[in-house]
Amino acid sequence: MSHVYLGLGTNLGDRAANLRAAIKALAPLMLVDAVSGLWETAPLYVTDQPAFYNMAVAGRTDLAPLDLLRGLKRLEDELGRVESVRFGPRLIDLDILLYDGLIMDEPELTIPHPRLPERRFALAPLAEIAAELVHPQTDETMAAMLARLPTDDDIRRLGPL
Repeated sequence: MSHVYLGLGTNLGDRAANLRAAIKALAPLMLVDAVSGLWETAPLYVTDQPAFYNMAVAGRTDLAPLDLLRGLKRLEDELGRVESVRFGPRLIDLDILLYDGLIMDEPELTIPHPRLPERRFALAPLAEIAAELVHPQTDETMAAMLARLPTDDDIRRLGPL
C-alpha cells in the first residue's frame, strides 16, 4: 500500500460536519491512519468569502495516484461540491498533498501539491500529523517548511474535529 497525505478544506455550510462527512467517505479509497486537528484560516487569493476550516489526513491506499484523484473528485461531487470560481468558496475540497515519495507532473495531477510549500493552511495540519515527513523535492521536513513561512495571525488551531 502507498502512503498518502490529503488536505481537506471547507468554508460553506456546517464546516465541521462537512469535514466529518468527507473523512467518513474516504473509507472506500484509503485506510485513514491519522487526522490532524481543525484549523481555521482566512481565505487566500479570493478574500471576499467565509473563513475556511482545514485539516490533514494521513493514510494508505492501493489506488494509483490518478485513480485516487478521480475517487476524491467523485467524493467531492457526492458531498455537494459545485465548481465555481478558482480559489472561491467550496463545500468541500480534497487535495492530494503527497503520495509516498512520488514526484509526478501530469496534466490532471501534480504530486507533491505544487503550492504546498507556500500554504500555511496545508502545512500546519500536515506537520501536526507528520512533522518529520520529508518533501521529495525540497528535501525538507514538513516542520522545517512550516517554520520557514512567515507567522500568520490569519490561522488558528481550533482543536480536535
